[in-house]
Amino acid sequence: MYLPNDPNMLLSIINMKLRDEGYSSFDEMCQALDLDKEGIEKRLNEAGFEYMAAPVNQFR
Repeated sequence: MYLPNDPNMLLSIINMKLRDEGYSSFDEMCQALDLDKEGIEKRLNEAGFEYMAAPVNQFR
């Protein structure tokens, strides 16, 4: 799966997938889609976004 380098676009795609595809957590989504969880989280954290677990289940 292609993920953009721009952190705002990455944020949008990750949150959209979490919401629209019904994943219960970021971990579950990364595992199901074979994504680099630590790499994505690092890029989003560097841009000021943090993952909020259930019930929010999104980066903010």
